[in-house]
Amino acid sequence: MRSINPIRESCEMMMKNKWQYRKIGDVCVIERGSSPRPIDQFITEDGGGINWIKIGDTTESMYITETAQKIKPEGMKKSRYVEPGDFLLSNSMSFGRPYILKIDGCIHDGWLVLKDKDEIFDKRFLYYYLSSKATYQKFKHMAVGGVVNNLNSEMVRKIDVPVPSKDEQMDTADLLDKICNIISLRKRELNCLDDLIRARFVEFFGDPVANDKGWDTEICRNLMSKIGSGATPKGGKESYCDEGISLIRSMNVYNNRFEYKDLAHITDEQAEQLNNVTIEKKDILLNITGASVARCCIVPDDLLPARVNQHVSILRCKERVLPDFVCNMFTEHNYQGLLWNVATAGGATREAITKQQIEELILIIPPIDLQKQFVAFVAQTNKSKFTKTFRPL
Repeated sequence: MRSINPIRESCEMMMKNKWQYRKIGDVCVIERGSSPRPIDQFITEDGGGINWIKIGDTTESMYITETAQKIKPEGMKKSRYVEPGDFLLSNSMSFGRPYILKIDGCIHDGWLVLKDKDEIFDKRFLYYYLSSKATYQKFKHMAVGGVVNNLNSEMVRKIDVPVPSKDEQMDTADLLDKICNIISLRKRELNCLDDLIRARFVEFFGDPVANDKGWDTEICRNLMSKIGSGATPKGGKESYCDEGISLIRSMNVYNNRFEYKDLAHITDEQAEQLNNVTIEKKDILLNITGASVARCCIVPDDLLPARVNQHVSILRCKERVLPDFVCNMFTEHNYQGLLWNVATAGGATREAITKQQIEELILIIPPIDLQKQFVAFVAQTNKSKFTKTFRPL
């Protein structure tokens, strides 16, 4: 089932209101952060240090409330000082992500700061507007760079933002806060259901790495009819289409969950060139490179027809193991550790799992009837994820 983003939908709805729009550079002071160099010489554990605000200090919250590191006070002269209430916007890598500061500190050049000097905005209203899909698409269109896309302060100054009355801003933000709280509650419930599935797997099958229940084992090669990854079509992401054959990338594959956001599409002609990695129903998707290595899920039925790029491997099970069983084995805590050890073996600079390493993975093989019992439990638990209803706001 494809996820729905009520926040984005609500933001897009509010954009259709007949509000006055102004360039954000006309209503906010926008400045780029900077780093004292070499930064290692300015990091301190002293209690009098200044908060050193990095991308890694962010969470799923709209607020930044603490930092992992501090810098010496003299480093502030070579950086950019920010205050509670200031707005931060990431300008590289995961660019265009907004946050509201609840602390003061200094920021490096991976941040832009937006200062609402005249207090025109309810900060939450501006956060939700900048978080909208339409605004992100504007940032994406403007971002420049080769391998890494970047925003700069001049680009952001050109973005139009609505400036309704403060009362309208607060009402809109209050509504979106309620939606966010509902989504947060739902996520916690879904996480509890996922924890239940993981616990039931261990109850049924034990530790799949130590094989403490003494099941038969076999190497992965002998349990799969296909193991393989694809490629990026010629022309890269510039050649992707809005519609067509789905092209699955590592950003779409999460543990036991497929993420539809940023799903790419290719033409029939491009897909022909990737016919060796045609996805079939119940194929297992395993990320094999980069920071998301070892993430694993089952391909959703509604995604077909589809292909994968070179960062995702397809595993197609033979009759001795069920796909949902294998997927949950791969995502079990100890097996995830094993996959990460494989990916980082030899001190490589980039995490990677080769086809040969996948083929040589050792899998437990419990009786097929027990696998079916577990898969039935997973199906029933997953079904409950989509039958929960909420009272209307």
